[in-house]
Amino acid sequence: MAFATRPFVRAASSATAAATAAAKKLIVKHVTVIGGGLMGAGIAQVAAASGHTVVLVDQSDEILKKSTKGIEESLKRVTKKKFADKPEAGAEFIEKTLKNLTTSTDAVAVVHSTDLVIEAIVENQEIKSELFKRLDKFAPEHTIFTSNTSSLQITQLANSTTRQDRFGGLHFFNPVPMMKLVEVVKTPMTSQKTYESLMDFSKAVGKSPVSCKDTPGFIVNRLLVPYMMEAVRLFERGDASKEDIDVAMKLGAGYPMGPFELLDYVGLDTSKYIIDGWHAIEPNNPLFLPSPLLDKLVEEKKLGRKTGEGFYKYN
Repeated sequence: MAFATRPFVRAASSATAAATAAAKKLIVKHVTVIGGGLMGAGIAQVAAASGHTVVLVDQSDEILKKSTKGIEESLKRVTKKKFADKPEAGAEFIEKTLKNLTTSTDAVAVVHSTDLVIEAIVENQEIKSELFKRLDKFAPEHTIFTSNTSSLQITQLANSTTRQDRFGGLHFFNPVPMMKLVEVVKTPMTSQKTYESLMDFSKAVGKSPVSCKDTPGFIVNRLLVPYMMEAVRLFERGDASKEDIDVAMKLGAGYPMGPFELLDYVGLDTSKYIIDGWHAIEPNNPLFLPSPLLDKLVEEKKLGRKTGEGFYKYN
């Protein structure tokens, strides 16, 4: 009888342990998104649409009004596809989503009752660190801090707080409502509980999360940025024209955009900022070498689509 019961006892113990571990995971209900730009607004939208209570924070009511209007327009586009044959259900979806969303200009006040902070402000190490340092004093102990940064080290941002174990990266992609991917970035200090909570949250907002260590560029940008920079070097050497490089990658590799079209879309200043930052971290890595041509275009304020000219001209 003893031999027969031991496996059952072990199985029961394992099940209990698993249940206890699951119970310890934070179920995110209240989300604070810092930054009302394109990324922040998109993150706030998908979180509110999936039933989370969301507060979107920025410096002025004017910015937040623009963000809210953008979210409403985005929701209308989503409902046209999602509820094409059910306009009443679409209207109800928009109303319910907007009810889950409020705005504020006071980040300190709203973090008192939040489970998750997602930072999506300017890509500047000092400004982000100062924000996290300030919020760390007022957020509850259980609150997880995350950054949507695409190029900065999560570990350095975490070190500006006292909650390194409750700090990670949540890198969404633009446009957030359409792009399915989220990179969940785990630093050496991020706890397993925090990591699992972030994976669960990413799935809850309808995304497909992938896991990555805190390495420059994470997965997508670590592969994408050196690819774009190598295209620039190919052009700089006179090996091929930018037009032919773009056509080659679209027709030969099946990419929706060529590297120069993509650089103009992303913004040449953004690309330069990323590569310069990585070069400072790893100066001997040939993948991270700056480009004289890219530097020249940025200096001339030819930043891509947003300024009307980059590698190409736009009307």
